[in-house]
Amino acid sequence: MSTDTFEPHPIVRLLEKPAAEFTCADLVRAAEELELRQVNLRYVGGDGRLKSVAFPVDSREHLAEVLTQGERVDGSSIFPGVGSESSDVYIVPRHRTAFINPFGERPSLDVLCSFYDEDGQPLSYSREQVVRRAAEALTEDTGMVLEAFGELEYYLVDQPERIFPVEEEHGYQESSPFSKGEQIREEALGHLAAMGIRLKYAHGEVGNILEDDRQLVQHEIEFWPVPVEQAADALVIAKWVVREVAYRHGLEVTFAPSVSGDGAGSGLHVHSRLVRDGANAITDDGGVNDTGRQLIAGYLSMAKALTAFANTVPTSYLRFSEGGESPEGISWGETDRTGLVRVPLAWGGGVLPGMVAHANPGSSEPIPTPDIHPQTVELRLGDGSADVHLLLAGMAVAARRGLNDPKSLKRAARLSTDDHDKFEQLPQSCADSADALQRDRAALEADGVFPPELIDATIDGLRAHDDAKLMKKVAKDDATRDELVRRYWHVG
Repeated sequence: MSTDTFEPHPIVRLLEKPAAEFTCADLVRAAEELELRQVNLRYVGGDGRLKSVAFPVDSREHLAEVLTQGERVDGSSIFPGVGSESSDVYIVPRHRTAFINPFGERPSLDVLCSFYDEDGQPLSYSREQVVRRAAEALTEDTGMVLEAFGELEYYLVDQPERIFPVEEEHGYQESSPFSKGEQIREEALGHLAAMGIRLKYAHGEVGNILEDDRQLVQHEIEFWPVPVEQAADALVIAKWVVREVAYRHGLEVTFAPSVSGDGAGSGLHVHSRLVRDGANAITDDGGVNDTGRQLIAGYLSMAKALTAFANTVPTSYLRFSEGGESPEGISWGETDRTGLVRVPLAWGGGVLPGMVAHANPGSSEPIPTPDIHPQTVELRLGDGSADVHLLLAGMAVAARRGLNDPKSLKRAARLSTDDHDKFEQLPQSCADSADALQRDRAALEADGVFPPELIDATIDGLRAHDDAKLMKKVAKDDATRDELVRRYWHVG
């Protein structure tokens, strides 16, 4: 492999091979040559956050042992509902995920891990195993791979600045000095790229909020389409990186779905596409085709149940009722920001050559074409509280349903905003979401993708909020609303 000059991943540059081909021996060599004397084994816990176990390395043999066999951990402390009498589980490193951690006292080698039970079998209820099973079931059934990427929104919280003060609801792609926190965003981008996370771009988002004692400035990071298992890992790593960078600048960051009654909340929209034999299967370069409509119909058919993974706290449902660009019904449309699913512009119809020629008169350079057509569909359901691995696993299940259901094309036609304007609404509380998950659990549990105990735990967690009456009170009482926002400030 000839390493690209722009390759940001230091281990890829050193080894001159793609991360997908990393071996234990490769990582031992990298640790030696880059003088990395600590290994952090990382995994996603039952709360959807990134956890770590640190190993100070004292020999080459010790390093190889850690990178090969991993470690045993207490599953009852990681996953709710696991009994302490049989809770020991294994975490085993996935070598292709290795990156250099820039945040510790000394640089370390970090590797994401998968969970296995006492018999060496994939742990059925661990996040990475659920999304892997969902993706594999879809591919086995349809021959297609579901690729996805998220739009990660977050707020940086600071004291109000006197110079170039924040302008409320006026932050969309604003530049410094009018936009605040651009340095933090750029640092996070640099770290993510060096960790092997593929990115599209980042920018300021619309949600600027100015209060007497603080300013809240919204940002967004958009990723690159990759298989859903990788897309889920990327989002969890990105949240960790953004928090670390902000913390080192003395700022607070929140991914909460609702942060104030006066401004936009933070969503987690997910774009996706189906790929077959290296080609985008949802477009014929004239917009979405029938396969794309089947994918959309699958998402819409399971939308209520998917809120259980996408919208996990009571303030998620405040965002649905108060957010200016939150979905208004279970519907879809071309470039329509009122529906639950949106089909964004994607340089279709041969428009690119004319635009390039007009912008660059006289240029005769060839126009590069992407390996896979960039058309996606955007599911606008999630927010910053989402359990991203379970959400993406649920999307894979919904995609499979849409592709297999002979009624999908009729459903897509019926739920299009082009021809209709009255649609079913999404759940209005965690309790409603739990009921929806209970009704649709059979589809998620089919072929062993979601274990029943995980569905049970999710339903119990939603119902524990006991928020059906609370949501009605919040609509009439600002103090209750503010207390609710504070309670779920650090979700995600």
